[in-house]
Amino acid sequence: EDAILSADSGSAANWFARDLKLGRGHMASLSGTLATMGPGVPYAIAAKFCHPHRPAVALVGDGAMQMNGMAELITAKKYYQEWDDPRLVVLVLNNRDLNQVTWEQRALQGDPMNPMTQRIPDVRYADFAELIGLAGVRIEQPEDIGDAWRQAFEADRPFVIDAVCDPNVPPLPPHIRVDQARALVSALRKGDPEARGVITQSFKEKILEFLPGR
Repeated sequence: EDAILSADSGSAANWFARDLKLGRGHMASLSGTLATMGPGVPYAIAAKFCHPHRPAVALVGDGAMQMNGMAELITAKKYYQEWDDPRLVVLVLNNRDLNQVTWEQRALQGDPMNPMTQRIPDVRYADFAELIGLAGVRIEQPEDIGDAWRQAFEADRPFVIDAVCDPNVPPLPPHIRVDQARALVSALRKGDPEARGVITQSFKEKILEFLPGR
C-alpha cells in the first residue's frame, strides 16, 4: 500500500493511466508532456533514495528497457543493500514492438505497422537481472501473473517481471474520434502485417467494456 510508482513513456503510460487506481498515500511519476523515453527505472531508483523504507515499482515498455533500463538495473544492483527495504520491482511489458509509435501511425496517419522500424529484439530481461545478481521471472501466461508479483514483493533484492504481451492490444482511449477510426481502417487496408491480430484484439477490448466491473 505504500509503494511508489513510476511509468515510462510509450504504451506503458497508456496502461498506467487506464488501469491503475492510486490510493491514499501513493506516490506516482511520469515523464510529463515531453514523453521522454527512459525515466521509468531511474525514477524508481530515485524514489528508493528518497524513501528507502518504501517499495518502488516501475512500469516500462521493452523499448525503454533496451534504451537505458537495463543499464539502470546495474545502478540498482550497486545500491540496493543500502536501502532499508530492498524491494524495487520493474515490470517490463515485452511486446517486441515500439508500440506507442506503431499505434500512433495507425490511428493518426493511417499508416500500417512498419516492421523495419517498429520491431525490436525479444530480450530475456529477467535473465539479465539474474546475471547481474538481482532476481526476476518471465511470464507468458495470464495465470502466472499473481505468482510473479508475489515473488517480486517477497524478494530480498530488486526484481524484474518480464511480461510477454501482445502488441496488437490497442492502447487507445475509450472514446475514439471518427478520423482516428478511419485512419486505423486505412492502415489495415494498406497491408498492416498485424491486421488480423489488431482486429481480434480490438473486438475483445470493446466486448470487455460491457462486462461488469470494467
